[in-house]
Amino acid sequence: MTATRRTPAADRVLVAGAGPVGLTAALVLARRGVPVTVLEAGAELATESRASTFHPPTLEMLAELGVVDALLARGLIAGSFQFRDRRTGPVATLDLSLLSEDTPYPFRLQCEQNKLTPLLVDALGRFPDSEVRFGARVAEVERTSRGVCAVLSDGSRVLGSWLVGADGAHSAVRRSVGAEFHGITYPERFLVASLDENPGAVLPDLAPIAYVLDPDEWMVLLQTPDHWRVLLPTPAGTSDRSELARLPGRLLDITAHPGGPALAHASLYRVHQRVAGTFRSGRVLLCGDAAHVNNPLGGMGMNSGIHDAVLMGRALADLLTGAGSDEELSDCAEERRACALRYVGAETHGNWERLRTRDPEERAALAAELRATAADPAAARRSLLRSSMIDSLRGVRWSR
Repeated sequence: MTATRRTPAADRVLVAGAGPVGLTAALVLARRGVPVTVLEAGAELATESRASTFHPPTLEMLAELGVVDALLARGLIAGSFQFRDRRTGPVATLDLSLLSEDTPYPFRLQCEQNKLTPLLVDALGRFPDSEVRFGARVAEVERTSRGVCAVLSDGSRVLGSWLVGADGAHSAVRRSVGAEFHGITYPERFLVASLDENPGAVLPDLAPIAYVLDPDEWMVLLQTPDHWRVLLPTPAGTSDRSELARLPGRLLDITAHPGGPALAHASLYRVHQRVAGTFRSGRVLLCGDAAHVNNPLGGMGMNSGIHDAVLMGRALADLLTGAGSDEELSDCAEERRACALRYVGAETHGNWERLRTRDPEERAALAAELRATAADPAAARRSLLRSSMIDSLRGVRWSR
């Protein structure tokens, strides 16, 4: 994809990273008439599935950007999610239709992020003063008299007026501006695998999204258009090879096959809960994993990153087009950081603690609480407003 350069290079906004967050930020800017260049390290869009859950407010934002219908056609609508006990079965199922008066999308969409990014690139291609450059890894960011300069790994330099860093958890942009990355690393690794079979064949009343509580080995099961995915904790200090070898044996309770389920893919990774010290440094903004990372329990990482991109992209576009102020952009960046600290981080960490509760009395109390919440429509709606991320955006306007 190439650009028709109608503006000087130094007046363009640069975006580091062509994942869902960076491309969303670019599309927000392009739709407001701001020339934009996306710099992507890879030779093409990433094909890994990675995140796979879209929450209602994210779908609303993508509708504003004109890509939600195509995404819905590629995904799987999940109208409920459940908590299960790994030994005894369903504990409580929450019905997302209770949010029908709060959002036009009262469900979760299960769809891998690599199905969204091509839609965003296609939408961005409709704007002649935008471009995506592949094989362009941002290694460093320098300040200039007029804005910023992205120094690429091959030594070439790209000038811009502003830069949006959406280059992931190991962000070179974040390191360049000196933003600290405060937080923790979880003691266990997470193992994610894609199954070539439906665990619902052996698990009664399995919802498309299931959080499986267990004091010894919790589990998350997610249905996507192509596979069922399973997430498990894995102890530190063991080799990836040994953990992958013993994986089928750990999944015997979710398969009808005596040797374990057929696996399409499996990988291990360390999980962190961290937030950058600032989401704005002069003319550099940080969004998504470059700004904050969290555990995947609840599916809030990509979603909150897209919210960053829409809200800060909107505030930057307002500033550049004369509809907003520098102070409003700073306020927006700080609000997004506060959301990452007080909402996203707290919710995902709470999910981790809930799944691994060991004390029998605490487990019984949690199960009773979950059942009571699911049985009370008002209480269930309050819970869903938080887990769907609608509460995180209360009072925030993103549409025009």
